[in-house]
Amino acid sequence: MTTTSADSSARRRLLAAAGATAATAMLPRFAIAQSRTLKIGYITALSGPRAPFGVADQWHLTKMRELLKNGLEVGGKRVPVEIVLKDNQSDPNRSIQVANDLVLRDKVDLMLVQDGDATTPAGQLCDVHGIPMVSTMSPWQAFMFARNGNVNKGFPFSFHFFWGADDVVKNFVSLWDGAKTNKAVGTLYIDNPPGQAFADPLRGMPPALRSGGYKETTGGYFKVATDDFSNQVAAFKNANLQIVSGFMYESHFATFWKQAQQAGFKPEVCTVAAAFLFPSALKALGAAGNGMSTEVWWTPGFPFKSSLTGQSAAEFAADWEKGTGNQWTQPLGYAHALWEVGLAALKTAADPFDRKSVRDALREMTIDTLVGKVDFKGSPIKSVARTALAGGQWRRTAEGARHPFELQVVSNALASHIPLTGKLELLSALK
Repeated sequence: MTTTSADSSARRRLLAAAGATAATAMLPRFAIAQSRTLKIGYITALSGPRAPFGVADQWHLTKMRELLKNGLEVGGKRVPVEIVLKDNQSDPNRSIQVANDLVLRDKVDLMLVQDGDATTPAGQLCDVHGIPMVSTMSPWQAFMFARNGNVNKGFPFSFHFFWGADDVVKNFVSLWDGAKTNKAVGTLYIDNPPGQAFADPLRGMPPALRSGGYKETTGGYFKVATDDFSNQVAAFKNANLQIVSGFMYESHFATFWKQAQQAGFKPEVCTVAAAFLFPSALKALGAAGNGMSTEVWWTPGFPFKSSLTGQSAAEFAADWEKGTGNQWTQPLGYAHALWEVGLAALKTAADPFDRKSVRDALREMTIDTLVGKVDFKGSPIKSVARTALAGGQWRRTAEGARHPFELQVVSNALASHIPLTGKLELLSALK
């Protein structure tokens, strides 16, 4: 059979196409997927009672979008990134809804959960659908045990970095040991996963108080919508308690404190987890805010730097204050560290579009962040990296100072690398 010039040309084109197809088939999956956009879901509370935890998120996400405007550099190439923000409105049912939307409708490649109360529904969904998730801002016990997790196994795709409820209580006890009280403590707990972690009879506040020589009188659980603490106030006053502790948000404490003052209950120490994290809590209390004490997740004085921007904690806080005119707030550090961890996982994964690859990168991760070391690889608690924590007291500043109150680090028993800036004073001594 005679082969024409046209036949030869067609045959060459066919062979070239076949060769190109074969070559493409041998390329890494990542190279094929580069035209896709990486989708990152972000769940936070921009409204509702937990809104103070998310007050810096819009500012910070603007920074992240600017950082990622030309894509994320992976393997020497730029991959486009889209951030999908969801406000769960501090509502458990809304958390379920937005997590569903991100997983099933938006089909995100990575889930970042800033609001601690959303970790359970988001984690459950991500584990079922095989989507890597990183969460923070909730005691690790709430992340682990709300889903009946096993510390030796962890979860298939969900990860969490933060301190534990036990770390907070150890800091509180160390802080109180430096003051003269009758060691009688009244406690209150929100009826939600973090509150349950603090109240846990085996791993939470009760056993730590006992081992430290403190006697607990508990006011028990209360619902997020509660606005009447008169029964607890009466019980605490009758028991002659000098310390108030537990887990509640700032709006709850403001109501509790007003009712306590009306009833003539005047404790010497108020060290309540979550209630005094933010300058807004002190503003709500006015002069009564002087001397309130709290756990310290992060301050501008922490000796750490961002792996993304190279900024020190002090520089990062100054950037926020300059840009917003508002005083720094503790979640600033963890909101940033969440992106440090998430983006590092995408960059170090063999393929950022392959969910198992990103999951494996998280399992093997050890990274220095704005809040300190986040170590999943070396952690004895699978899927969890524990972070540093100190104890602090809000103190009124001199007249004319930039801010009316500043947070002093008054206990570093569990984090000696965080410098002390003061000591705990009794409330009666600060009037």
